[in-house]
Amino acid sequence: MQIINAIGRRKTSIARVYVKPGKGDIKVNNRDLKEYFLSEIHQTLVKQGLVAVKAEGAYDVTVNVEGGGIKGQAEAVRLGIARALVEFNAENKPALRKEGLMTRDSRMVERKKPGRRKARRRFQFSKR
Repeated sequence: MQIINAIGRRKTSIARVYVKPGKGDIKVNNRDLKEYFLSEIHQTLVKQGLVAVKAEGAYDVTVNVEGGGIKGQAEAVRLGIARALVEFNAENKPALRKEGLMTRDSRMVERKKPGRRKARRRFQFSKR
């Protein structure tokens, strides 16, 4: 039995995903998916790749995720699962790409600049 591992990143979250043929168990940081991602929206995000290739009950997924917030972690896991599914079967790639799951979202938090209160916030301007 082969285990495929892939990595997914989003903002400052990094997800290491291990996928193997099984009966549909998804474990995140040694906890059940519903226990780790309490929001229904985040659970749907994680499962999106499996739903796109109609393989919800075909694979067991184990994930180690760290950094960032819950939303960033969910999206990192989603990318990792999509990449692993393509490694399993290259025919999955067009379906996943069509859903936009193969693209790494490169948006990051802009850094704070010196002399300013926030990244873009200037001090109040007074003409007189």
